[in-house]
Amino acid sequence: MSEQSRFARIRSTAAIAAARAATAASRATGRGAGGMIGGLVAGAIDPNIMATLAGGRPAVLVTGTNGKSTTTRMLAGALRSTYSVATNDGGDNMDAGIISALMAGRAASHIVLEVDELHVPHVAERLNPEAFVLLNLTRDQLDRVGEINKIERALRAAVEAHPDATVIANCDDVLITSIAYDHPNVVWVAAGAGWLGDSVTNPRSGGHVVRTDDGDWYAVEPLADGREFRRPRPTWGLEGASISTPSGDHPLDLKLPGRANRGNAAQAIAAAVEAFDVPLERAIRAAEDVDNVAGRYTTVHLGERDVHLLLAKNPAGWQEALTMLDRDADGVVIAVNAKQGDGEDVSWLWDVAFEDFGDTHVVAAGERATDLAVRLLYAGIDHELVHDPVEAIRACPPGRVEVLANYTALLNLRKALTKQEDYRA
Repeated sequence: MSEQSRFARIRSTAAIAAARAATAASRATGRGAGGMIGGLVAGAIDPNIMATLAGGRPAVLVTGTNGKSTTTRMLAGALRSTYSVATNDGGDNMDAGIISALMAGRAASHIVLEVDELHVPHVAERLNPEAFVLLNLTRDQLDRVGEINKIERALRAAVEAHPDATVIANCDDVLITSIAYDHPNVVWVAAGAGWLGDSVTNPRSGGHVVRTDDGDWYAVEPLADGREFRRPRPTWGLEGASISTPSGDHPLDLKLPGRANRGNAAQAIAAAVEAFDVPLERAIRAAEDVDNVAGRYTTVHLGERDVHLLLAKNPAGWQEALTMLDRDADGVVIAVNAKQGDGEDVSWLWDVAFEDFGDTHVVAAGERATDLAVRLLYAGIDHELVHDPVEAIRACPPGRVEVLANYTALLNLRKALTKQEDYRA
């Protein structure tokens, strides 16, 4: 063994030992589960620790603006039916969380990771994945992510740098299609595109995109090499209550609500089958078994109220989550924060159609409840303003209360609810 290799081995061993110590200290002091701090410590000591921990194992990276956690949970479940799996099922999708997941799953045969869009290029460089799952691409936290076409170009370069990988791509999303369009090994899935506001122009050569009533789309201007830029023909998709596959249609009965989650399931199942040879029936069953993701979609109880929790983080996610709300609920609480995990710019509130809640009692809550209240006022929604989300829930009539919150608002609410004397999980 060379001196350089010996030093690298010593450094990685020290990084893992320090990470484990930091994790144990975090848990012992009650500061958290310790996963993030372990990854941060390991990465600081050894910049190559991610590749070392991956060890060349078969890996799949799941990315997109919305649906990463759900799709990853479904895909990991599908692969577990055949393999052992290391995954970041807590949703920590940046370097520290990925390193922690790899440390926790060192004995697993396969790796399934959700990866933040900005982190995909360097994570792919270190892990050399066997597959990418590309979900959707829309505006996210404006102050962190920035201009969406720049992200598309970076993801396109990352995917094209791995020509041997299998790419599972949503052909209904114009930007995702652009990322995968020139890759030699693409499985196209018609997973849907509920939010169209960020894909009205051709990301490669300008000109607008035309959408037809039958779900097709095409760019009016050709690509630089003269090719037409048009929706590819999918081999997987959704048909009513079924998933369409190369072997025919099969029933798909999900526990999770909403059209978007059916699209997530279609891509997870396609990835498991096409990239990892998981039997189709096992992959479908795994997707159907998922009933919550990191506490999202769950129902808890506060006194006389059954509280249904939903997460939304950006205009596309909010628009989709609004379709999942029970319009017959006794109350709706909308909670908005603007911390680091949410994005400090809440101008997206004006891109979301809040105009239809029927006669349901609506309460604006969270740090930016006043901004939200102004938006609801202009939407013509009769509402109440209660900054504390727990008190906002109590302001609703007894019965079913729908809570729609962004990232830190939901996280803080879940913690606050467990401290209430009349709380029941």
